[in-house]
Amino acid sequence: MDEAIQVDPLVDLGQHIAGALGDAVVEQKVTFGELTLTVDRESIVAVATFLRDDPKCRFVSFVDVCGADYPERDERFDVVYHFMSPYLNQRVRVKLSTDDVTPVPSITGVFRGADWFERETYDLYGVLFSGHNDLRRILTDYGFDGHPLRKDFPVSGFVQVRYDEERKRVVYEPVQLMQEFRTFDYLSPWEGTDYVLPGDEKAKQ
Repeated sequence: MDEAIQVDPLVDLGQHIAGALGDAVVEQKVTFGELTLTVDRESIVAVATFLRDDPKCRFVSFVDVCGADYPERDERFDVVYHFMSPYLNQRVRVKLSTDDVTPVPSITGVFRGADWFERETYDLYGVLFSGHNDLRRILTDYGFDGHPLRKDFPVSGFVQVRYDEERKRVVYEPVQLMQEFRTFDYLSPWEGTDYVLPGDEKAKQ
């Protein structure tokens, strides 16, 4: 007698969610033992509400919101949400895409804990969230120029901050790189260099 075919519970869960939400779910797949749902941007609030309230899901624990930048795409940003269900002992990843001018509906009305995570995604990527009641920077300074996790943001940034002894205050200045900091030997610190780095004097003796 043939053994019963075992269905992956994550595949079953993905099918249940997609069947219930219809066009709101653009794609569902299980990769490396994790369920990922790609959803319609405007449906994210409905998706988050369903994941929290549906008795077969009960993803009542909101984990985080983060971003990813693909500058070659028209909708360059992925906004990625992670939820956990202690009842199912499962996690689910939810993704949607947007650009730097089209806002994503805030899920703070569903999960209050999304507040600071949405602010962080705005701060670091420039993703806008409609319906968020306090969308402002959270990690960078309020006068910060740009969004530092975008792929086209310069590694050196645009300004540098230092304390001015004469003025007795912090001052902001345009970044100025000396020529020696523009030349790289591409060696790792473990490979060693022909010159002595500050603090390595004893190691080179």
